[in-house]
Amino acid sequence: MGIYFIVIVFMLASMWVSWRLKSKFKKYSEIPLQSGYTGREIAEMMLADHGITDVRVISVAGRLTDHYNPADKTVNLSEYVYEARSAAAAAVSAHECGHAVQHAKAYSFLKFRSAMVPALSIASRYMQWIILIGIFMLQTTPIPLAIGVGLFALTTLFSFVTLPVEFDASKRALAWIGTNNIVNKQEYAMSKDALKWAAMTYVVAALGSLATLLYYASLLLGRRD
Repeated sequence: MGIYFIVIVFMLASMWVSWRLKSKFKKYSEIPLQSGYTGREIAEMMLADHGITDVRVISVAGRLTDHYNPADKTVNLSEYVYEARSAAAAAVSAHECGHAVQHAKAYSFLKFRSAMVPALSIASRYMQWIILIGIFMLQTTPIPLAIGVGLFALTTLFSFVTLPVEFDASKRALAWIGTNNIVNKQEYAMSKDALKWAAMTYVVAALGSLATLLYYASLLLGRRD
């Protein structure tokens, strides 16, 4: 019962952090950036300042869909960031470029995470079904659940490897926008706060994944809380 309760707590925490993140970005998206730069311009300037010439900045649909794709070397900015001139847009665009800088500099945790992606895609496709089958067959054989727990452990490891990648990208972003007059002091504080809440979603996800892993492991080991 104890581990199950912890899993529920992290599910609720994840929902709250997600709501908090969206409200922060909505608030900071409504405050015009004094420098007047768009998210696209900020991204292009940051890439240029780091000598990165083989990464494209493109627009993608949706809200909070911003990401860096190392496979095709693109900084993908959502439509709410690409042409926006706000503290939120500055934070997001610089953060995604932070990943591009990591890629260019062969940042170790990013390389490790990227190497995990092929195995993770396979694990994610079959993991829940294997775990479900394993739970039903637990009294007969522990093998399916053991395999499922192993696959879930891989996804949990990926969640924790993601943390230093995200924190480092935010650190690079804030350092760059702060020293290149992209934002003023007040806007810097807003950008830092926005990225803090974005990072919290990854922290909660990682801890929630660990709690769920422990729950499945307890079933496998025959413990009931």
